[in-house]
Amino acid sequence: MEYKTKGGKLYIKKQKSGSVGRRLFTFVAAGAVLVYCAYSISSDKKDVAEKQAVLRALEEEKEALTAENASYASILNEDDERAYMERIAIELYGYAYPSERRFYDTTRS
Repeated sequence: MEYKTKGGKLYIKKQKSGSVGRRLFTFVAAGAVLVYCAYSISSDKKDVAEKQAVLRALEEEKEALTAENASYASILNEDDERAYMERIAIELYGYAYPSERRFYDTTRS
């Protein structure tokens, strides 16, 4: 600070704080921080959206596995395994009784 007198009164003249280069550096640094923050926020939003999509897929898979598990539990609780074995033979292996005829639609691909 610099003290000056003018007409018998004391005035304090403030010195300029910092140079133009210092102000420019501060402005550029603040701008860089803002750009980084904006990029970081958008990147985080993208990551959250991807994680939510993965979560939805896992929840759907969980529901399918829960239904399959319930099916297996009901099979295990059955007293008669014959019905289960018959269903597996027909559905998975394409077996049929000797007197049974099966027709397949070959027009669809």
